[in-house]
Amino acid sequence: MTEISVFIVEDDPMVLDVNKEFLKKMTGYFLIGESANGKDALRQIKNLNPNLVLLDMYLPDISGLEILSEIRSGRHPSDVIMITAARDSTTIQEVMRLGAVDYMVKPFRFERFQKSLQDYYKMAKKINGLEQLRQEDIDEWLGNTGKGVELPKGLNEMTMKQIHLRLVDEEGPVTAEQLAKNVGMARVTVRKYLDFLAEKEKVHIEMKYGNVGRPTKYYSLK
Repeated sequence: MTEISVFIVEDDPMVLDVNKEFLKKMTGYFLIGESANGKDALRQIKNLNPNLVLLDMYLPDISGLEILSEIRSGRHPSDVIMITAARDSTTIQEVMRLGAVDYMVKPFRFERFQKSLQDYYKMAKKINGLEQLRQEDIDEWLGNTGKGVELPKGLNEMTMKQIHLRLVDEEGPVTAEQLAKNVGMARVTVRKYLDFLAEKEKVHIEMKYGNVGRPTKYYSLK
């Protein structure tokens, strides 16, 4: 497989420089272009057809969502990784519906950047090298493997994603009761999912003690 071409869309010069330096540390990638605004980015992406676009959400003219939507509607052969400070569940859901392959929240360390691009490289290499894919290959590409962990009886993937996305949207640690009100589910149901995520080390539990009674569990993403 040849090297993967990358186009970066970022209006903050300092962040752009950081992303470019991170990219230089990666093998198998090269920078094909960059832009600080959405309209210019779209023009260049259509002309250059990069393999991968690292796309900021907040730009001075149009949003990253509009760019992603235009890339998809125009059927341009470019995959997209969102790199943004946006953490609300509505934005994340919309980005995923439009087919972004990953979503990185600013600020992030090189290790997170490295993992995202390495995972993309491995799957792009596998897909390009096969005429037909197995179900396992497709699941890995779509992120449905859960690292080999099956949900226990009584839990389902859709509800898990709803609770996880809502937890992303919270500004700080919350109780199961608070999160249940926000997602419109029963407290007992939400607690089951939160405790399962905690077992898998996806969620952190903090015990807070009041003046009387048992301590209260507060949940937050790790």
